[in-house]
Amino acid sequence: MALSVGTKAPDFSLPSKNKDGIQVVQLSSYQGKKNALILFFPGAFTTVCTSEMCSVSEEDARYEALGAVVLGISGDSPFALEAWAQKEGITIPLLSDYDHAVTKAYDVVYDNFPPGTNLMPVSVSKRSAFIVDKRGVIQYAESSDNPKQLPDFAAIAAKLKQIA
Repeated sequence: MALSVGTKAPDFSLPSKNKDGIQVVQLSSYQGKKNALILFFPGAFTTVCTSEMCSVSEEDARYEALGAVVLGISGDSPFALEAWAQKEGITIPLLSDYDHAVTKAYDVVYDNFPPGTNLMPVSVSKRSAFIVDKRGVIQYAESSDNPKQLPDFAAIAAKLKQIA
């Protein structure tokens, strides 16, 4: 069960790779400054994840206007995430949770993938969304066992407007 609204969000420091090199992104660096929309996704270079991250990138100015930074998190390496972002034009920061520690801390992990099989007994992030406010408290939480189900972005925008 994913972490719930009202819970203190686990802090993290994760690498992100872009043309300037590897940068470490720390959730707590936004406290007191911006709300954070954290989007966990199963994997780079997949159809649904590409659609989601491209769409969110196109809407990045909207989230910025609502006082939020958007962070995408998966278990892919920072190098794979950078290659995917360049190929698809993804502009939001993509963070590598290579050891799945953050995915496990937010309790949004598949132990087998695809779900319900034993084909790949590895940890993979469930498609999930969390809004962490400027105080570091979760204000919105959504996680799906169906990797094809996108978060409710209308509800996310409404919550961001409410807490902006």
